[in-house]
Amino acid sequence: MLSIQLDEKAIEEQFLLEMKKKLEQIERRHTFWDMKELTRQTNMGENSIKEKFFYDPRFPKHKIGGKWYFPAAECEAFLLQWIKEQPNN
Repeated sequence: MLSIQLDEKAIEEQFLLEMKKKLEQIERRHTFWDMKELTRQTNMGENSIKEKFFYDPRFPKHKIGGKWYFPAAECEAFLLQWIKEQPNN
């Protein structure tokens, strides 16, 4: 006879970890963000973005026609660096 014991908590933790990885992959499917997506990704309004970092020369942006486009991977790297540089108040 064969007896199997499962650690349900470990299985649930592994499942949640894998689900998180998949969701992150789905979020990164965009090559470019527009302003609407940039506001969604940062949880900041357009005015706050323009006030805080939009005009930082390191911030990757390209205006094509009348619309701004932001390379997603470069923006994410910039934003992670930028947030680390902010004072801790």
